Amino acid sequence: MEFARIVDCGGASPSGEVIGRSRKGAPIHAHTIGSGPLRVSLVAGCHADEPVGPRFLRRLVRYLSSGEGAPLRRAATWSIIPHINPDGASANAAWQTPGAPHYDFGAYLRHRVRELPGDDIEFGFLRRESDRGARPENRAGWEFWRAGAPYDLHVSMHGMGVAAGPYFLVERSWWPRFGDAAASLAHEVETAGYTLHDVERHGEKGFHRLARGFCSRPDSRSMKRHFVALDDPATAARFRPSSMEAVRKLSGGDTLTLVTEMPLFITPGVGEELGPPDPVLTRWRERIAGWDARFRGARVERDEARVEAAVRDEAESAGLTAMPVRDQMRFQWAFIRAGLRVAGAARAAVS
Repeated sequence: MEFARIVDCGGASPSGEVIGRSRKGAPIHAHTIGSGPLRVSLVAGCHADEPVGPRFLRRLVRYLSSGEGAPLRRAATWSIIPHINPDGASANAAWQTPGAPHYDFGAYLRHRVRELPGDDIEFGFLRRESDRGARPENRAGWEFWRAGAPYDLHVSMHGMGVAAGPYFLVERSWWPRFGDAAASLAHEVETAGYTLHDVERHGEKGFHRLARGFCSRPDSRSMKRHFVALDDPATAARFRPSSMEAVRKLSGGDTLTLVTEMPLFITPGVGEELGPPDPVLTRWRERIAGWDARFRGARVERDEARVEAAVRDEAESAGLTAMPVRDQMRFQWAFIRAGLRVAGAARAAVS
């Protein structure tokens, strides 16, 4: 099985090239591997509290660089940024245990750090070449992609703190071409015993439900409109293009863009009634907000360790479970594989 070979591939991890440095001066590494006709861009770590994408891409880089990776190197030219947010990784190190088979919910709630809307890397790419206000991480990614463009496929590896199960975001204009691949992917997820995350947001922030477990990817213009509607024009003004929009612009064409969304923790019952609002999702959000409030109080009382243990027990009693990292990686790769097939077929059709 190809996935097992990828995640279990041994040997030294290639360091790649340093394409830039973070706000705090940490190096950002990237890799260009292979010489195949399909041009593929993969990036992870855009949000500070989403560790599984970077973990998978580091394994994929090792595999692609090995003898076993030769078929994939012949099929595509891979441009990979395993972790574009090294400062975010450092900020979340207290709960992101290296090599952990799954994550601990109490530690996650206690220690997680996430950039505020308008400051996260995913929606921070350049508006134009002369845009000097972007974060250094975003400029590094932009320059790397510009050198490798055009791309047939771009995948941004993301995750969710809690959800009913795997969730897949697809470039909306590509959905008619993606339907068969989506059906196969949904079957794989459900055969493995998971429930697809399913919500109806009616276009909020660019999220349009496409099918059970599938949605369009978000859009910076829709993000701006959302915050303007909330009477927060200052946050709206800070949004820049996403990595998906940036790669499509640099490619000058109709790049297929995908976003993987794998939950760290599974909340049962979400999506059984779409809403909005989804009543089960609403109850979970209320529970989590209450646990967050207890942590804020515990910081004042210096009693966080006790609250962490109590929250862990209460979450388990409520039915929340940790999704194994290996399964998250498995469905990330399945989604990338689906993208390769669809983008490859599109390229062949116009050749």
